[in-house]
Amino acid sequence: MGRITEDLIRRNAEHNDCIIFSLEELSLHQQEIERLEHIDKWCRDLKILYLQNNLIGKIENVSKLKKLEYLNLALNNIEKIENLEGCEGLTKLDLTVNFIGELSSIKTLQHNIHLKELFLMGNPCADFDGYRQFVVATLQRLKWLDGKEIERSERIQALQNFPVIEQQIREQEKAYCLRRAKDKEEALKNLREEDKNEAEERSYEGQRYGNVSTTLPILESKDHVQALEVQEGECNQKKFKDSEDDFEFWNKPSLFTPESRLETLRHMEKQRKDQEKLSEKKKKVKPPRILITKDGKALNVNDPKLDFSLKDDEKHNQFILDLAVYRYMDTSLINVDVQPTYVRVTVKGKPFQLVLPAEVKPDSSSAKRSQTTGHLVICMPKVDGIITGWRPTSKSGKSTVDSRREPTNQRSKQIEKLEVDPSKRSIPDVANIVQEKKHRLQRVRAEPKIIPSEENPDFEDNPEVPPLI
Repeated sequence: MGRITEDLIRRNAEHNDCIIFSLEELSLHQQEIERLEHIDKWCRDLKILYLQNNLIGKIENVSKLKKLEYLNLALNNIEKIENLEGCEGLTKLDLTVNFIGELSSIKTLQHNIHLKELFLMGNPCADFDGYRQFVVATLQRLKWLDGKEIERSERIQALQNFPVIEQQIREQEKAYCLRRAKDKEEALKNLREEDKNEAEERSYEGQRYGNVSTTLPILESKDHVQALEVQEGECNQKKFKDSEDDFEFWNKPSLFTPESRLETLRHMEKQRKDQEKLSEKKKKVKPPRILITKDGKALNVNDPKLDFSLKDDEKHNQFILDLAVYRYMDTSLINVDVQPTYVRVTVKGKPFQLVLPAEVKPDSSSAKRSQTTGHLVICMPKVDGIITGWRPTSKSGKSTVDSRREPTNQRSKQIEKLEVDPSKRSIPDVANIVQEKKHRLQRVRAEPKIIPSEENPDFEDNPEVPPLI
């Protein structure tokens, strides 16, 4: 059931920048409002007020709306015209399809001297004999009644016959009030029985299904499946029973009274709540998503249903995961968890998990978000730090492990074969370079050893020169 709140009025005052104190027009139709309240305090400048198709049972809290010109209360539960004396500027009043049986209550509208148009069709009083003549004679300033113009001759005739018509109207009002009192008593009795049956049904369901939600997570896989099947069968039975009750309700004859309208609304509200409960039960019994098996094996999961690509960057020895996250999603809704053998990204509570082809370093991994596309890029360095860029140059096509197993003598033979043909050599002769280097070393080392001797004819001994120590 709805109520008139400040937030509701502001949401319906967008044309006035959500300012309510200066609001001149307000529409609150089809809001399931049961009581007319707060409007005379918050919206004093209202000129047009739409409240049709609600559940309002009494006209109240509008007497301070001095500027109100048009009030629409059609399709409500109003049984009496009252509390409109303060609406001094009221020119049009719509009370179509209500439950007004006290036609004499229109006398209160005599204080609204500017009232020119009135709608009462669809009310019980509109079926009274002499209804139109009574209204025309009572409200002498009225110009239109139920969309039909009041002519001068019609008003003169109504005034002439007014005493007789007034007596007929009072007798019909009395009979209607007696029927209405019986209808109220019967509706109250039915309501009590329904409340009692609902209380018994709730207690029975509580005893039968009270512990299902607490025991389901503890069950093993087979027991869990069996419990789900049992619960699904019970839900289907209940759904079938509710459909039968619904069919019976809508095909049951009922009186057009405020109580019947409220009963219809309660039935629809009960249906909505039952559907919500069934959907909640289905959500509860849904098995949890398995990300890692019992033996510790990670699984590939893509619950968010996002596009992704995993690249092996051999140049930098790392894996790059590009996850196409929604462009305008807040980054706080994304959680990244990098493990040595898999990476897990939680997007709005939905897991994305990918098993990696090689072991990575979680501590050295990084995650970045693109500001243009919104994609999430995760760089994960490999544990094996060997750069493999030179591998494609090998002609043998064998792996490094196989090449290590080859005997050393076979490698030496291959090297000798490469240096047999001098015409194919593109490097200097290593042997000659080594020989020249040795020759130079011998000559350099031999020079300091040359010591002059006395046999040399060019040697002169000077006694004044001290000997070398």
